[in-house]
Amino acid sequence: MTVPVVAKIGALVLVTTGFYTYIGQLVPQNEVQPPEEIAISADITTAEMVEIGREIATGKGLCMTCHTIGQTGALRFPDLSGVAGRATTRVPGMSAVEYFAQSLYEPDSYIVEGFSPGMPVINVPPIGLTDEEILAVIAYLQSLGGTPTVTLQTAHTYYTPENAEPPAEEVAPGDAPPAAAPPTPGIAPDAPPAQEATP
Repeated sequence: MTVPVVAKIGALVLVTTGFYTYIGQLVPQNEVQPPEEIAISADITTAEMVEIGREIATGKGLCMTCHTIGQTGALRFPDLSGVAGRATTRVPGMSAVEYFAQSLYEPDSYIVEGFSPGMPVINVPPIGLTDEEILAVIAYLQSLGGTPTVTLQTAHTYYTPENAEPPAEEVAPGDAPPAAAPPTPGIAPDAPPAQEATP
């Protein structure tokens, strides 16, 4: 008795489907939910910002996809342990808040030695953090080896809250403007220069 070709093909399809179904069930299944929205109220404290910043860094911000805390060796991006202490020394004349802001808004502006560019800009899609969420992340980064000082009224080059003053221009020690020349005796400081008599 000969088995029809159609029956052989049907049996092959059933066996193949069963095999891949079995293999598929061996792969661990993790349900991934979108990150929860975190409400940032106007009266939030710096300590609360640190906690919210940690939640954003490990969730919506995807920071820990590439960064680590307390690891050494061959790393994809710099380890964040103690980053608050290093932030003031990375770019001469730049405060820690400005350095963190630049790292988040323009990550390719400064690349830590030994690492390659590749960090995404986080205030645009697909990550799309708000300016307030970024301030919370900066507060969290300040807590990694330092004392957080950021509030929702903290201004930096990339964001100035409504009720905040724009950031002051920071001048590196070697870039100070030259001192004004001392006034010439007998001439008022604001007086126009004397005209020479022409013959």
